[in-house]
Amino acid sequence: MSEQMAGWVVAALALYTAVGVVFAIPFVVRGVNRLDPVARESSWGFRVAIFPGAVAFWPLLLKRWLSGQTAPGERNAHRNAARLTR
Repeated sequence: MSEQMAGWVVAALALYTAVGVVFAIPFVVRGVNRLDPVARESSWGFRVAIFPGAVAFWPLLLKRWLSGQTAPGERNAHRNAARLTR
């Protein structure tokens, strides 16, 4: 990989991270409350702990936040079988 290409990759990762940090601050303060009702009563320690994940997964979280989706339900073989018998 050439030095110029490596520079572009580093710049792209820096931009992705910068956008993630800008997104994560309001998400951790307000957005997580909307996506997960259990997080409403969470402590600041929990919010600090999820901050790196919000930075890393900001496109996915932004999509869910804007669409108004709540926490996804658990999917496993037992729940799938129960859904079929209804």
